[in-house]
Amino acid sequence: MLSKNTVKFIKSLQQKKFRKQENSFFVEGTKNVTELLNSNFNVTYLLYTAKFAESHEAQVQASGAQKYEVTPKVLASTGSFLSNDSALAVAEMKQNEPFVIQGKELAIALDDVRDPGNLGTIIRIADWYGIKKLIFSEETADIYNPKVLNASMGSFTHISFFYTDLERYLKEISLPVYGAFLEGENIHRQKFKSEGILLMGNESNGISGKLASLVTQKLTIPSFGQAESLNVAVATAVICDNLRRNSTYKEI
Repeated sequence: MLSKNTVKFIKSLQQKKFRKQENSFFVEGTKNVTELLNSNFNVTYLLYTAKFAESHEAQVQASGAQKYEVTPKVLASTGSFLSNDSALAVAEMKQNEPFVIQGKELAIALDDVRDPGNLGTIIRIADWYGIKKLIFSEETADIYNPKVLNASMGSFTHISFFYTDLERYLKEISLPVYGAFLEGENIHRQKFKSEGILLMGNESNGISGKLASLVTQKLTIPSFGQAESLNVAVATAVICDNLRRNSTYKEI
């Protein structure tokens, strides 16, 4: 039987300080939960409805988590969704460990992207374009924020990531760094190598001055109307599409 203490624990994970303290996070909804169950994250609790169990019996049975069949009302009152008739799962966070970007590999670096919805959407975009590695500045939104995870639609389980001092990190690599600027080169007229790092900046201020000098190729998306700028997630999608189309990248 699901205890009040377990419900209280899960509810506390909506706040960053408790996620950090407990080294845990939760996801909700069929897509995020099934992707989490299929991933290499260590799932510790699984709350699910009879409807979810009927459709995903094998995954429920295979999970080593503490399992509780509950009503949609209990799910909704435990998580952040107004309604939830499928499932909620709790898992352990991964260690913040740096990784190496291999040759012929494209990665994304985010400089102070604060909005959780933007971060989650960028993760989903990266997954769509086969970009498996993301590097976040220390000021970037917490990937384990429920709003980030919900916006990613499960794609957070398909990528690797870590938080770091981006200035130091970019100084130490020997890859091309592509940056989005209003005054950059027209991205429609460029050819690109199949490897490098796409650097995207803050929603309001763009790429910070200390990182701008580390960009090897400044790019801009040409405007044909009167909008002042593009949302950072939208801009990321447009640039990723151009990087993939106009490079030596070949799908494996």
